[in-house]
Amino acid sequence: MNKNTSTFTINKGMTSRYDKTLSFIQKHLPKEKRVLDLGIPNPFSYIMKEKGYEVFNTKGEDLDLQPEVVKQYEGIGFVTALEICEHLINPMGVLSQLPCDKLIASIPLSLWFAKAYRSKTDPWDRHFHEFEDWQFDWLLEKSGWKVIDSEKWTSPTGQIGIRPILRKFTPRYYIVYAERHQKL
Repeated sequence: MNKNTSTFTINKGMTSRYDKTLSFIQKHLPKEKRVLDLGIPNPFSYIMKEKGYEVFNTKGEDLDLQPEVVKQYEGIGFVTALEICEHLINPMGVLSQLPCDKLIASIPLSLWFAKAYRSKTDPWDRHFHEFEDWQFDWLLEKSGWKVIDSEKWTSPTGQIGIRPILRKFTPRYYIVYAERHQKL
């Protein structure tokens, strides 16, 4: 099953992940709040727009080198950092400078049976970090955030083999709703 969202194609595996992410967001994020989605426009930012959210994306700035660019977005009620922190060398920089007091962030979890993701075709599409849930919670705490709610889910592939079987039982994704508890 493929679905086009703007100019992006979403496959069946992404649909399941996006459905779970959307359900978590709808639980915590009122539609009347303006949302800053860290990263360039992507399939999920278009899904949020289709669901009635007013979404703005950063413009491709290197958030490791320029974490302060997020401060330029005024009137933001929520920030989403969906599967971006693992690509940053120092996610604490941008997390500590976000322009509001509410955050929803998701990451792929570190899997003991698989190496960190690294695209064979795109030199920029790689994970510098793959966290355990407690490590990500600690990063958020050190960045001035308090985790209020969280969920984990698996990522079955439907393929045959040892790792596909392990993926049916081992959580791969972690999402949190956090509120700022101190300004750094």
